[in-house]
Amino acid sequence: MTREEKSIAIEDLTAQLAGSNIVYVADISGLNAETTSNLRRACFKAGIKLEVVKNTLLEKAMGASDKDYGDLPSVLKGNTSIFFADVANAPAKIIKDFRKKSDKPVFKGAYINQEIYIGDNLLDSLASLKSKEEVIGEIIGLLQSPAQRVIAALQNQFSKEEEVATEAE
Repeated sequence: MTREEKSIAIEDLTAQLAGSNIVYVADISGLNAETTSNLRRACFKAGIKLEVVKNTLLEKAMGASDKDYGDLPSVLKGNTSIFFADVANAPAKIIKDFRKKSDKPVFKGAYINQEIYIGDNLLDSLASLKSKEEVIGEIIGLLQSPAQRVIAALQNQFSKEEEVATEAE
């Protein structure tokens, strides 16, 4: 790679990092062609962009970014793939699903909404995170619950009053 090509690659990675609040880093080396293809297909279906990157270029892109990636560049050793996602737990679920059949991909770390997660031991916790939509749905459900009880009570009271009125006639 020439210096110009490296510079362009770093600029592209920096732009991708700036455009995503959810970035996972993993090692997918050792997967055969069929499994790698299945992983890419699963990522595509989940709206996740998967790229294999050079550690030095990704480290420079993280350094050039406006975001603070903390100790995340320290895990950039060996083969590295980067997952860009819109849903915080989606890459973790895919990695976990693929690990049912083999020990790869190996989760290295993640940057999720300004929080840094490092270590394969955090994969289960990240997979159980609720998406923004799930949290909003739960909040709406909780907010609607008291209102629904009030409406049901009023309807119940109203129907009792109608019964009393019809019996009085």
